[in-house]
Amino acid sequence: MTTTTPEATGTPEAAIADARERIDALDDRIIGLIQERMAVSAVVQQTRIASGGRRVHLSREMEILGRYRDALGKPGTGLAMTLLELCRGRI
Repeated sequence: MTTTTPEATGTPEAAIADARERIDALDDRIIGLIQERMAVSAVVQQTRIASGGRRVHLSREMEILGRYRDALGKPGTGLAMTLLELCRGRI
């Protein structure tokens, strides 16, 4: 992971501006990945329903919640819940 320090950019203000640009670029990538995840989730849901299954698979969602919690701690669970809601809607 690369970090920007005031020494590398000359001033604290420049370091902050550089870091904010990097955050904005990361946010753009994250948003794109979320949109991609939403599209893939829609395919899964449509396929499941078309084959007579349920739209939501709760054991799979529990796996996802656990993965995010393990990687990010308690806030990861909230993030995963938000992603699940974005991808499958409210249940």
